[in-house]
Amino acid sequence: MIINNLLLKLKDRNPESIGKARDVLLSMQGRIEYLYDLKVETDIRHGAASYDIILITQFASIEDFDAYLAHPIHIEVSKYIEGVLDIGAAVCYKKEV
Repeated sequence: MIINNLLLKLKDRNPESIGKARDVLLSMQGRIEYLYDLKVETDIRHGAASYDIILITQFASIEDFDAYLAHPIHIEVSKYIEGVLDIGAAVCYKKEV
């Protein structure tokens, strides 16, 4: 199992902007065959060092992850996120099941 965690800090950190970005990320659910699982959570602390959103995606293999990255729906979502993103961080790892 491949797990990718993406932390997002938005340019506009108000609840409406965060909610819109969350909805855009969730729009991938069930629409990309390579995406085994998807979770989107929002920060409740809102500190200066906090990120606004964490996207957690799971894939059966690294090949599925690569196919997801190139999928047209993912590319569309990525373009939106790039437009609202201030800074991001990612951790991708393999978990033995």
